[in-house]
Amino acid sequence: MKVSLNWLKEFVDIDQTPAELAESLTMAGLEVEGLEHKAQNLNDLTVARILDIKLHPRADRLSICQLDVGKGEVSVVCGAKNMSKGDLVPLALPGTSLPDGMLIKESKIRDEISQGMLLAEDEMGLTDDHTGIMILPDNLRPGQPLSDAMDLEDWILDITLTPNRIDCASIVGIARDIGALTNKKISMPEIHIEESDTLIEDLASVTILDSQGCPRYTVGLVEGVKIGPSPFWMRYRLHVSGIRSINNVVDITNYVLMELGQPLHAFDYNLLADRQIVVKRAENGQIFTTLDEQPRDLDDQTLMICDGEGPVALAGIMGGLNSEITEKSGTVLIESAYFNPTMIRRSSKRLSLSTEASYRFERGIDIGGVDFALKRSLMLIKQLAGGNIARGIIDCYPEPWSTPKIILRANRANEILGTSIGIKQMADYLFSLTMAVKVVDQNRMEVSPPSFRVDITREADLVEEIARLFGYNNIPITLPAIRPTEEDISELVLRDRIKAILVGMGFSEIITYSFISPKSADILGAGVNSNLRSFVKLLNPLSKDQSVMRTSLIPGLLSTVRLNSLRGQNDLRIFEWGKTYIKEEEELPQEKQVLAALITGMVSTQKWYQEARDADLFDIKGMAENILGELGIDKAEYKRNSLKEGLDPNEYARISSSGSDIGAIGKVSKEVMEGYGLEKKAYVLEIYIEPLLPLVSRVKQFTPLAKFPSVRRDISIIVNRSIESAMLISIVKGIGKGLVESVDIFDIYQGKQIVPQEKALALGISYRSKERTLTDNEVNNIHEEIIEEIRRQTGGRLREGPKNGNPR
Repeated sequence: MKVSLNWLKEFVDIDQTPAELAESLTMAGLEVEGLEHKAQNLNDLTVARILDIKLHPRADRLSICQLDVGKGEVSVVCGAKNMSKGDLVPLALPGTSLPDGMLIKESKIRDEISQGMLLAEDEMGLTDDHTGIMILPDNLRPGQPLSDAMDLEDWILDITLTPNRIDCASIVGIARDIGALTNKKISMPEIHIEESDTLIEDLASVTILDSQGCPRYTVGLVEGVKIGPSPFWMRYRLHVSGIRSINNVVDITNYVLMELGQPLHAFDYNLLADRQIVVKRAENGQIFTTLDEQPRDLDDQTLMICDGEGPVALAGIMGGLNSEITEKSGTVLIESAYFNPTMIRRSSKRLSLSTEASYRFERGIDIGGVDFALKRSLMLIKQLAGGNIARGIIDCYPEPWSTPKIILRANRANEILGTSIGIKQMADYLFSLTMAVKVVDQNRMEVSPPSFRVDITREADLVEEIARLFGYNNIPITLPAIRPTEEDISELVLRDRIKAILVGMGFSEIITYSFISPKSADILGAGVNSNLRSFVKLLNPLSKDQSVMRTSLIPGLLSTVRLNSLRGQNDLRIFEWGKTYIKEEEELPQEKQVLAALITGMVSTQKWYQEARDADLFDIKGMAENILGELGIDKAEYKRNSLKEGLDPNEYARISSSGSDIGAIGKVSKEVMEGYGLEKKAYVLEIYIEPLLPLVSRVKQFTPLAKFPSVRRDISIIVNRSIESAMLISIVKGIGKGLVESVDIFDIYQGKQIVPQEKALALGISYRSKERTLTDNEVNNIHEEIIEEIRRQTGGRLREGPKNGNPR
């Protein structure tokens, strides 16, 4: 919402600079997104009086104006026809820069000297009117700087309103908050109406057939109006508010809308059948043409304003083409009403028709200010369009609004805010917001919000208002007291820890849509009964490619890889923390929190000290080990049991710990990569958060430094290629009787010296006791026992060599 600072100053005294005011409003919850300085450069323009106008001798459409500029006379060639001799007009002399950047120069137009340029309103950035030269008021004098003469300099505040603050969708609403913040009083417009002797009840009638949809409806009537353009000051204010000027009567309804926040509508009284208004619901299938000349298909939930024969307006949204104000209108009927917010919101959404009026009605306007806004509009019509105001107004208000009473506890407010504000100070804050306050005792007060504060319904709302006026920046910063517990680590803490670990390994976090294409399951090669096909379908999807909730995070990772690949970025480390959604028999889907990471491209580039190398399965496995190790999960197992969809059957593993399946790693299959248009290999990691949480160590325990020396022994053993190294490590640790400190695979050989179905693994075993120094005999006995057990379980044999099994 754009607000003129000069307009605000008519209702409240403002001592702050525009920047200070913007900061104050923002800190009070009315965010000012921008400040625009209007007409600051119009001092270079001059007020000039037209002394004479004559036709251009060589151009029928041009005129030559002789102008008095205070210190002399100039001649200007002009194409406009709306000015007359004696008019005061704005003049840009040579050397002047206009708001759009145009530099005015003295020039010859068809052999006639033009010493400047006469300006229309849009050329000065004041309105969008380009119908002719701007005619200035008669009380100015030639030679005056234009901005000083007309006080045009202004600041426009671009304010973003939260949905609950519809009371601030007006100049008066913003002024009220400024007054409360600065402890200044608000001055409302004074209403002085001169009425005729004709009673409005003798000219019109109102019948409400749906009081639920329309709790209040008022009308006023003005006879003998003269439709024409609005004065400049009104057109300017409407223009900066984003509203197009139409004619004086319609502009007045829009002006009051922006000023007071009350939508109005003007009907051509002579076009209303039977001179009556009936408020009722439409019929199913009924067609109605609105002011934008669009036919609208209605249903029985749409509230309509009708005359004696049929509909003339969509209640609270837009008027009808059959009763609009035109140049021929002589008598106007002004509507000011309150419509049910829910009904207006549903109709606006169903018809895909949103207006300034519907924006306010669907959020709830001031039901108590309906009649005031009507009287304000009648007064302005009398001033700007003439005519005679019929005596009285018709006000159908079957169930008047009753003031709610809310009990506010001072101690509760201070407890919520973490402050020590006194009850009197709280009462003063609420009173400055035009609330009725009655202090009951030292701790409680009874508060009645005004009718325009439809968002104040409970004690917490009052606490928020106190916080706004006290100042959010004045509320002390305190951290909640958290006592250490022995419970499992929380998901949020785990998320932050894992993210920090991944970032430390060079990963970047991505966030993708939870909506994906159902084709993703086909690309991943999911089976007919796979969970990857248990989609939760969206009722109103953005597109077919975003029509179901995701069942895996891998499609999002691969789509991101493809997007980067198209831009030449092929070496990636990315991860996402998010939910997957699996459809269940019940109404709600099964939601699983998952961490998914992906690496592709090179993990090391060519340097003098290293070779270039592409990522492989062991890189992603090492990253999984780093994550689990940092979380205190040392007994993780990597096994090829059930293949995960989308992974290469030769390069994958399931991750388990303490009997729980906690994740998977693997190479993305060639078919999946082709499905996403990718060529380079990619490796993924998935960790399932729910089964992982109870396994995470809450604290890291210190292990004291060893007091006794270690003994190293190596084994080089030939086994079948199907034997996994994890099996050998498990045997070593099982036989080691607590004396095996560590086991490392430091070499793998597959070549000509052994048969193709075999491989040679070299294990380095470190022995150490926490209680004493181990002897060679103790170590040799355990070492031989380990070798025999490996032979027995794997059928392997020691690789020939002089050092096999000997101490190093």
